[in-house]
Amino acid sequence: MAGRRSELQEDVRFRVLRLLKENPEMSQRDLADSVGISLGSMHYCLNALVDKGLVKLGNFTAAQDKRRYAYILTPKGISEKAALTRRFLGRKMAEYESLKTEIESLQQEMQSGSGDETRPDHAGKP
Repeated sequence: MAGRRSELQEDVRFRVLRLLKENPEMSQRDLADSVGISLGSMHYCLNALVDKGLVKLGNFTAAQDKRRYAYILTPKGISEKAALTRRFLGRKMAEYESLKTEIESLQQEMQSGSGDETRPDHAGKP
């Protein structure tokens, strides 16, 4: 379970760094919505990225509310994003291959008529 949790946390970090690279002035709320986590979790994630030196805070130049920040990737953050991208892509490719194999197997079952829904002894029974 810890391995899966670690992968999910890594996926969140990857997505956050990717979004910040594209738009450093995104609000925490917009980041949280885009990544699919709570605002509190996003706040925690951003603080961790800042503490690790992957992101630095800058002033949000166009905002009238000067409490808004820009989250700028540091050189260390850019390097970490590249490493996360490689690992993310590796995991997603493995998931894709696994799903592709499962889909092909299910298609073969359906074509051969060996699926449970085609068996007459299950018809009409709860």
